[in-house]
Amino acid sequence: MPSEKYLFIAGGIGITPLPLIYRAELLGADSQLLYCRRTRASIAFHEKLSAADGERVHIVPQDECGLLDLAARLGTPRTDTKVYCCGPAPLLAALEAACAVWPPYALRTERSTAAEQAAPVRDTVFEVDLRRTGRTVTVTLGVSVLEAVRRAGAEVLASCEQGTCGRCLTPALEGRPDHRDSRLADHQRAAKDCMFLCVSRSCGDRLALDL
Repeated sequence: MPSEKYLFIAGGIGITPLPLIYRAELLGADSQLLYCRRTRASIAFHEKLSAADGERVHIVPQDECGLLDLAARLGTPRTDTKVYCCGPAPLLAALEAACAVWPPYALRTERSTAAEQAAPVRDTVFEVDLRRTGRTVTVTLGVSVLEAVRRAGAEVLASCEQGTCGRCLTPALEGRPDHRDSRLADHQRAAKDCMFLCVSRSCGDRLALDL
């Protein structure tokens, strides 16, 4: 959902939020970008970001400012602000902890590498109904749902195949997905109406997908 204000936080080489501040401007929303790197000279788009430093862009070099003080930067939890972060795992973990007291769904994170996952809910085969094509696919151990449905002729876009990029997100019509991706928020997982085919599996004997 659109928000009145956005706080974008980028760490390391993860500068995905940069174009988002321009989109927020087009939407008429207030936005700020915090960019954390080890040194000022190592930042991507150095000239462009340095020129805007102090306005909507705030560069936080670790060798000059120390580690980012998330509590101070976030301030009081607000209902009119969404927080978006792309960066290394320690930064994402710290931000998730800091935003735990914020309103639900205020934080969105993007990972370049998959988060660690617990063991699958089940380690046995299951079936997937492809509702649009009328086919039933058996997913065996060691085979992803993505691979299994592609073998059956389903055309599904995919890129990272690690549950981070989001391209293979597919509507789930019946059954309970075992979510093993690094993108969906808790409320999206609870809805049970979509899944990432590259990494997620099934909690039961059968799933139905909109394929």
